[in-house]
Amino acid sequence: MTAAPAPPEADTAAAPRDAGSSPLRGGRWPWTGDAAVVAALAAANSALVTLSRETPAMAAVWHDHTAGYIAGILLSLVLFARRYLPFTVLMLVTLGGLAGDFAGILVWGAASLGIAAAAYSVGRYLPLVRSLAGLAAAMAVNVASTALSPATTAPGGGETDGAPWWINQAFYLGWIAGSWWVGRLVRMRSFHMMELAARAERLERARDAHTRAVLAEERTRIARELHDVVAHHVSVMTVQATAGRRVIERSPDRARQTLVEIEETGRQAMSEMRRLVDVLREAEAEGGGADGGDAAERDPQPGLSGLGELVRQIRETGTPVELVAEGVPVRLPPGLELTLYRVVQESLTNVLKHAGRDAPTTVSVRYGPRAVDVAVVDEGGAGGRGGGTEGAPPSSDEPGHGLVGMRERVSLYGGEFDAGPRSGGGFEVRTRIPLPHRE
Repeated sequence: MTAAPAPPEADTAAAPRDAGSSPLRGGRWPWTGDAAVVAALAAANSALVTLSRETPAMAAVWHDHTAGYIAGILLSLVLFARRYLPFTVLMLVTLGGLAGDFAGILVWGAASLGIAAAAYSVGRYLPLVRSLAGLAAAMAVNVASTALSPATTAPGGGETDGAPWWINQAFYLGWIAGSWWVGRLVRMRSFHMMELAARAERLERARDAHTRAVLAEERTRIARELHDVVAHHVSVMTVQATAGRRVIERSPDRARQTLVEIEETGRQAMSEMRRLVDVLREAEAEGGGADGGDAAERDPQPGLSGLGELVRQIRETGTPVELVAEGVPVRLPPGLELTLYRVVQESLTNVLKHAGRDAPTTVSVRYGPRAVDVAVVDEGGAGGRGGGTEGAPPSSDEPGHGLVGMRERVSLYGGEFDAGPRSGGGFEVRTRIPLPHRE
């Protein structure tokens, strides 16, 4: 008989050792099913022994009826080990039936059904190579047992009925092969179900990993936004507060105006930070009916159209800033406009931090046919970049996260980013982002 190929697990490894919890061993409570099989075999053998006492032809072959009852029960108990030692159980049941024939003890009520259960277990619980070897050995032993059994040629046996000798052989061989094949089918189905469960688990883990990656990416984006917003507005407020302190005695009106500007800058910072918080709470707002989405609509993300207001804020700190636009403005995706806006915002913040309020700065935006070029160039303050010009926040020798964040933002859109000192003094930041293709 040609067996269907089993899954790779069936050929390379035995079933898992944890029999109590493995599907290959019958689930978490296999003993209940085994107990039912043992009880059924013992009952069938007892019924057959009782029948043999009333049948003279059978009684002539199997005359020890009391031993038949006991031996049938003992042989049935061997089936408790069929999940763990299936081939051994198959051999014991087959040879036990043959030994009973020689001893005049009828155990075939348990042995015949027990052979089927053991052959099923050989196909069900053993890898393919060992299972095929067990099937071949079981068939060979069964052929020998049938040929050697006194019951075959005794009065009432197969030969006295006029049936060919191979009828019994074919019946028992088909009995064993059929039971073994059913076991293989059940085994292959179990492996299939295990693979489906493992695949579902892998998909679940992949989905969780993707969710965590998306959340991490969103947190990183929001962290960059917070850095840009807080760094810019706090730097502007610091410079304005310093200027107000210097003129408060000789020009109270100018100091009062400076306080108004600080208040306005603070409100803008709070507005942008509130919008970022709304982004964080977007899922909750959608589920609970909150108005986070409306707040986001009321406060749209800044873009290139907001550069004029941004430059005005910097000018109010006393820093000479000029905005130059070239080419025909085109409509850009909101994310790209936000990136360019943040680049300019961070660059101007760095001018206040490192070059001081007296550093002439030029912001240029050039719309080309295939790309948008943005540049922020300062000429350096009186004390040079990082020289600690009065009124500017103290600079740090360590590189901040601003340039790294700008570079990351620009790279997301396939753009080019370059930042560094100028040969004639000062510092420049240049960005070039290709325009999206239009149909």
